[in-house]
Amino acid sequence: MSGLTLRRGRRAAGTSRAAGASRGRRERDAVPVVLTDRYSPLPRKVAVRVIGYGLLALGTLLYLGPFLVQVATSFKTDADAVGNPVSLIPSPVTLAAWEVVAGSNPAYSVPVFRWLGNSFAVTISVTLGRLIIDSLAGYALARLRFRGRAVVFAGVVAVLAVPGVVLLIPKFLVLNELGMFNSYAGMILPLFCDAVGILLMKTAFEAVPTELDEAARIDGAGVFRTFWSVILPLVRPALVTVTILSFQGSWNEFTHFLVATSDPDLATMNLGIARLTAGDLQGSQQFPLKLALATLSTIPIAIVYVFFSRYFMRSGNATGLK
Repeated sequence: MSGLTLRRGRRAAGTSRAAGASRGRRERDAVPVVLTDRYSPLPRKVAVRVIGYGLLALGTLLYLGPFLVQVATSFKTDADAVGNPVSLIPSPVTLAAWEVVAGSNPAYSVPVFRWLGNSFAVTISVTLGRLIIDSLAGYALARLRFRGRAVVFAGVVAVLAVPGVVLLIPKFLVLNELGMFNSYAGMILPLFCDAVGILLMKTAFEAVPTELDEAARIDGAGVFRTFWSVILPLVRPALVTVTILSFQGSWNEFTHFLVATSDPDLATMNLGIARLTAGDLQGSQQFPLKLALATLSTIPIAIVYVFFSRYFMRSGNATGLK
């Protein structure tokens, strides 16, 4: 009898230990459930999405609203533009302002095509110059070891701290002394490089492993061949960034061209619009004509950004190493 009781006790103890072990295993394997937006109650999910999309819509409206008003006003009459300045529906729709821009209205002589030609000539030249000089300077600061490199880099950084308006009078005096005033050279050469582009290219080159330079030198490549054929193709996103910033900055440049030329035949788009507004259109409202010219000046920037937007991405990991 005692033996049977002992065996039952042992069996009960074993069963209890097995049950305890099973419970412990289930507790260890249990995964805590996190209440995410996907599994949240429907009212909360709808509220979060409504608030999120509402904020996005508000930001889009604040960002694109002035541009939409600008485009809509360019198709209005003068009376409609004054009476309904922020309306997005012209009443009536008219092309009078765009006829003046196209030069088909003999009442106004606006040399828009000359302004566009000067703007494209200056902007393309400045953009190409910055791509070449900024990439070479950035590579030299990132890869080459020469005496005074730290001083040169400090000077490039110090340029960013100088307000551009402070340099207007010195620019005029230097251009006038060198005989470059009222010339394309005076409009283009001072903008051939910028500190922001140099720093962007320097940072991009520093992200490329130095083992590629060593491998190129072992294969017999010189400094320029290594830069052009090995390193430069790996920093294409940085080149695209410099291209967009250079094109936008030089196209929208105003103060430098204001002190670099006084010849109407050399006026760029922004400079021509400013002089027209301060001259023939001074005191008159004519909002449709003014905003039609402003809309025309923004189209090239939008085209360049749309064309290069697919290349405007981060690819710091694309270094070519396995």
